[in-house]
Amino acid sequence: MTLTMGTGPFGEQRAGVFNAGLSAPEHLLYFEPIGKRVRASFGGETVADSTRVWMLHETGHLPVYYFPFDDVCTELLERSDHVTHCPVKGDASYWTLAAGERRAENAVWAYERPIESASWLAGHVAFYWDAVDAWFEEDEQVFVHPRDPYHRIDVLASSRHVRVSRDGELLAESWRPRLLFETGLPVRYYLSRQDVRHDLLAPSMSVTRCPYKGVAEYWSVRVGDDVVPDLVWTYAEPLHDALAVRGMLCFYNEQVDVEVDGQREQRPTTPFA
Repeated sequence: MTLTMGTGPFGEQRAGVFNAGLSAPEHLLYFEPIGKRVRASFGGETVADSTRVWMLHETGHLPVYYFPFDDVCTELLERSDHVTHCPVKGDASYWTLAAGERRAENAVWAYERPIESASWLAGHVAFYWDAVDAWFEEDEQVFVHPRDPYHRIDVLASSRHVRVSRDGELLAESWRPRLLFETGLPVRYYLSRQDVRHDLLAPSMSVTRCPYKGVAEYWSVRVGDDVVPDLVWTYAEPLHDALAVRGMLCFYNEQVDVEVDGQREQRPTTPFA
């Protein structure tokens, strides 16, 4: 889902092929400026605000924002005794965030003297995502994790015949799906509500967030005597990249049988299987 994760070009399960033998290290780092204004707030205070943010891509990890020290409110930082070591970055120093009565222990780190191959990390500081209260790119709040510039969503209208079933029970059928293509994930078939059997759906209290699509609400599905939890979701108010699937329903391909134009698709293997 990123350059250095999953099926990305430098991920552990690279989906494509190169036209040359690449000898990338087992643990790869890629550091680049992102050009956006990024802010972080904690305890009612802005702890970081910068237009000079860099993003670190690292094998097996989601991207991380790194801020120049000059763009961080150091008055809210208390140096900690905590130290960790990374074989490809060096020793990390830590700080606790303190604003009013709020504290977040060891929430901030920096490689003050990184190893030579990662020397560009010097002078930058990073925050644990969940340690702060809110993140913003420009004036839009960002949830879950930083938006990866190499992650893309395309939604295409289609006239392909899509049938969704489980254990022989037809759950949905449509000739007007919208296909959502998202980096590193299987194609998702979003269907009009009129094309889904609502008599088999039971509302769920589950809610999840996606930094690219927004807030998802769920339904469970009754198939015979079994109830499959949170099998169907919708984005009632999606973010701009997913506006074309507003209010449509989608099933986890990993847990149902999907036929497209009469051809049954293999269930994909993902963390949602």
